[in-house]
Formats: sequence, structure tokens, C-alpha cells
Amino acid sequence: MREVVFKTIKGAIEKNGVEFEDEKIKSLIEVPKDYSKGDFAFPCFALAGIMKMPPHEIAIELKKEIGAGPIDFSDIQTLGGYINFFINRKNLALQLIQKIKKDKDKFGGNNLFKKEKTMIEFPSPNTNKPLHLGHLRNMSIGESLSRISEFNGEKVVRTNLNNDKGVHICKSMLAYQKWGKGKEPTKKLKPDHLVGDFYVMYSKKQKLKPALENEAHALLGKWEEGDKETISLWKKMNKWALDGFRETYKKFGIKHDKEYFESKIYKKGKKIILEGIEKKIFQKLKDGSVKFDLKNEGLGEKYLLRADGTSLYITQDIYLAYLKQKEFHLTKSYYVVGNEQEYHFNVLFSILKKLKIPLTELRHISYGMVNLPDGKMKSREGTVVDADNLIEKVENLAKKEISKREKILKKELEKRGHKIALAAIKYMLLKIDIKKNLLFNPKESISLEGNTGPYLLYSYARANSIIKKSKKGEKKNYEIDLEEKETELVLKINEFPEVVKKAHDSLDPSIVANYSYELAKIFNEFYHSMDVIGSEKEDFRLDLVESFKNVLKNSLYLLGIDVLEKM
Repeated sequence: MREVVFKTIKGAIEKNGVEFEDEKIKSLIEVPKDYSKGDFAFPCFALAGIMKMPPHEIAIELKKEIGAGPIDFSDIQTLGGYINFFINRKNLALQLIQKIKKDKDKFGGNNLFKKEKTMIEFPSPNTNKPLHLGHLRNMSIGESLSRISEFNGEKVVRTNLNNDKGVHICKSMLAYQKWGKGKEPTKKLKPDHLVGDFYVMYSKKQKLKPALENEAHALLGKWEEGDKETISLWKKMNKWALDGFRETYKKFGIKHDKEYFESKIYKKGKKIILEGIEKKIFQKLKDGSVKFDLKNEGLGEKYLLRADGTSLYITQDIYLAYLKQKEFHLTKSYYVVGNEQEYHFNVLFSILKKLKIPLTELRHISYGMVNLPDGKMKSREGTVVDADNLIEKVENLAKKEISKREKILKKELEKRGHKIALAAIKYMLLKIDIKKNLLFNPKESISLEGNTGPYLLYSYARANSIIKKSKKGEKKNYEIDLEEKETELVLKINEFPEVVKKAHDSLDPSIVANYSYELAKIFNEFYHSMDVIGSEKEDFRLDLVESFKNVLKNSLYLLGIDVLEKM
């Protein structure tokens, strides 16, 4: 429908002998927040300088050229400097219901970007501690962006870089060497949690004995030299961490298409750096180290190789970008990483550009930190909220609420509790603009009222219940006159394809999250204000409820949230 508005405005402007860019016209078309002011609006202020007229007069002039307009619209009005378009809402409702019935789980999707092949890297953890709440935000964003990209036609490769080499890994290993006493994971002690316990232990011991820092660096030296005993310990503890991560990924609904490991690639960027020296892109200093001057870009100087010729983290990322492109022939590559690494990615992308490696649309998906009501999380102090523990805590809160309302079998209670918990966590982590920091409150996230994941699941289950209670006879043909709440629901449902496109273009799942809440809220207002079953408009209203149910399910899918037929 937006395209129809565009063509109508474009035609009217051209009839006035005015040249105005198509993209400019498209960018100016608005959707009024107040439905009484139309479904689309075009502000004429940008034309004032060209047409040498006040905006309200331009609006009147363009409206004359438009006349009655296309049959898709019941009315076209001017208000001040705006032209307001009113969709034929009765026809829209009928067409929308039929389209949703036909498209079902594909409604709202498109193939606009079917030529794109996009890699989305997340969550790229260190293997010295379990995944925590910050990783859950990372995974929620990464998976949601993957689904939004796919819904817009892209081929998506989900990938993960395991940072399994470095002094931070050796700190856990050193603590285990000294105080582990052969301890192994158990059913009650998850393997990655065991590794994390020794990382925290190291930090506490190191405060009392600072010389442990030298021992950790010495252990890293042994690792790089290939010392058999050190490598054996690393393999064991690394496997514990990775096994634990994969268990958490499965629990959270995450699956990667490709995994990379720092331990396998950390040396391989050196060749690219040496070629850069020959091309005089990088500078080799007298002590043997290599740096890149980025002062003109406002990024200072960045060292790429140490004096002893060993690689730095940035060197590894240069090679990995090259490797990804070689293996997958990507058109886009996104890195989902917290905002504290913005400088790193600005430097990385500048270097890759200078090297003229054939990469296109590299993006750092920067997101804000997650804090708790009682303050910031710190891994080394053991104050981080582990992902597994948080999921379990929210599951228990959910099961407690379910048990208050009804008695169900334990297996069903576990299933519902898990889905509600994931909906609560994912929605709470996605509803805020990803660039902003957020405060995560577990008790608030599980509420069935307000802007929460469980509220959305409840709205879906309510729609499902209405449909189940109806008589499943063959639907009749119906003539309708829309009432206010029906109109609001139809128009909000109609927004979904545009929301999907907007979330894709802005790379922000919060757009879908907030739409989901607005949609559910309007549905519940509709449900409370009028009867569905037994009303004179039962057939139409049941179809409208079914349409709502389909669209909310699609919207929640894009957030990585599974629906429940019954709460």
C-alpha cells in the first residue's frame, strides 16, 4: 500500500512540473500514530523551497492533481501541510484475512534480499567460564537478527568463534593445576561451571599472591611451545567448557552452522601482515614489531605483530575475515559483540579496507551491557549471573505461577515453564533498543501483565482458546462494517510486513518486540470490548482473531520465541 501512495504522490508532483527524487518521496511517507488522521501521510514541507509555496497550499495543489485517487483508498484529505490517505478499511480487512490464510507462517516475509548471503557471528565466548546473562543478550540479538534476515529473503550462516587460547584460559588451567585435585564434572556440576569456578579461584588467589600472574603467562608460553602436559590439560578443560556451552545453546534454542577456534587460527594472520609490509601499508619498527598508522581515521596507532613476531588478537580477526569470505563467498558479515569493542572493530574494518580484501558490508552489531538491580556483573569476582542458573531461576518462577492456577502433569509443567522462561528472558533482552544498556529484573520479566514475553504468550493462548471454543462449521460469506476496535486491530496487523522490513534495515529486533506488544495490547482491548462467539459478526471476528494469532506467532518467531497453545 505504501507503494501505491508513493506512485500517487509522484504522479501529482510530476503533473506540477516539479522534479523530486523517488527515494526522497518514499522516505517522507509517514504512518500517523492517530488512525483518525489516515493510514499514510505525506508532508509537503520539503517541496516548499522548490515550488515557492507554503506547505498547506502545496498539499491542496497536489490533492487537486490526485483527485479521488486509487480505489484502494476511501478518502484523501489535506490537513495543514499534509496529505492524508485513508485506506478502504473494509476491503483491507477482507483482503488481509485472505492473504494471511494463504501465507500463514510466511505472512510478512519477502524475497527482497534473496541475493544476499549473510554471516552472523555470535556469541564468541571465552572458554574460561560459563556463558552468562550478557551472552544471553548476545545470543538473543544474534538469533533474532538471523531470523529477521532470513524472513527478508537472505541466506544466513550462523557462526561462532570460540576464544579458546590466551592468558585468561591459562588462569583457569593454573588454578586447576594447583588446587583442582583431579576434580571432574558431575550431574550436579556442569563442566563449564567447573572451569569457571577455577577462574574465579585464580582471581581470588592472585589478589593475595600477585606472582601468580607471571605463572599464568609462563603457562601460556608452555602452551605455545607445545608442552605435552600443558596441552593435555588444555584439551580436557577446553572440552569441558565447549560441552557446557553446547548444552546451554541447545537449552536456549541456538544452533550454529559453523564454529571457528582461536587456537587453530591465531598464527595464520601473520602472512597477511607481512604482505602488508611489502605493500607499505604497515610499518615494521626497529624492534621487529609491526604497527598501522590510523591517525587520519582518528584511531591512533595499532600494533599488529609483537617484537618477537607473535600475533595479536587483531591479527587473528584479519585472517578470520579473510577465511570466512573464502569459505562462504559472503555479501554481508555481521559481528554481534558488546559496545566495549567498538574501537577494535573500527580498527579491524579500516585495516581490511586498506588491504583490499574482497569483503562487503562488514558490520559490528554493537549492543549495550546488561546490569542487574544490585549492580554490574564481574566474571573474576564471581558476581556474574550464569546463563544456566538464570534460566533455571526464571523457569522456577514460571512453574510456580502455573501451579497457582491449575494442576498439570510434571512433564507438561516442565515444558510450559521452560517456554515461558525463554519468552520472558528473550523478550526482556530484546525489547530495548540494542544499543542501550538495560536493567534485567527476573521477577518483572515473568509477569503476565505489561510489556513482557509471558503477556504475549498469554495473548496468543487466549486467541487460540477463542478459536477452539467456536463451532468449527464452514465459514459463511459476510458483509462488514468495521467498528473502532476492529479497525485498530486490522490496521495494526496490516503493519507487520512493514515492521519486518524496518527491523531488517535498521538491524534492531526491538522494533519487532515493541510491535508484538502493541499488537497484543490492541487485541486484548478488542477482545474485552466486544463479543466474538455468539455475536452477529462471529464469522468475521473469528477470522480476525485467527489472523491476529498467525501474525503474533510470526512476530514472536522473529524474536526466537516459541508460542504456547495453552498457558
